[in-house]
Amino acid sequence: MTEQLAIRTSEDVVRVRQRVRTLAVEAGLSLVDQTKIVTAASEIARNTLDYGGGGHVVAELMPPPRRGVRLTFVDSGPGIPNIDEALRDGFTTGNGLGLGLGGAKRLSSEFAIDSAPGQGTRIMIARWK
Repeated sequence: MTEQLAIRTSEDVVRVRQRVRTLAVEAGLSLVDQTKIVTAASEIARNTLDYGGGGHVVAELMPPPRRGVRLTFVDSGPGIPNIDEALRDGFTTGNGLGLGLGGAKRLSSEFAIDSAPGQGTRIMIARWK
C-alpha cells in the first residue's frame, strides 16, 4: 500500500505523524519501533516544511517478507549544501538543537538522503519489523 501526503502546514506535519503511527501498527511494529519511526517522521516532516518550504511524503506499508514502513520525503527547497555537516549532532541552520537529521537516522532501520544546493531534498527512512 502506497499513499502520498502533502506537507504544506503545521497541521500536515501532525497528519503525517498520525498516519505513520497507523501504518506502523498495521505493519506489526513493536511500541518502541512505532515510537521510533513516528519520531523520525515527525522530525523530517517538520524539516520538509521549515527548511524545504513544503513538499510531500510517500508512505508505504511494506508487505512480507520485508514487513515495515518506508517513508520518502521530497521537497523542492534550497537543498542541503553539506549533508555530512547537517547529519552531525549540534549542527543547525535554525533555532533547534541540531539533533533532527542525525536523530532521525539513528531511529531508522534504513536512511538515505539525496540533496544538493538549488535542487531540493529527498530523504528516505524505513523501520522494519
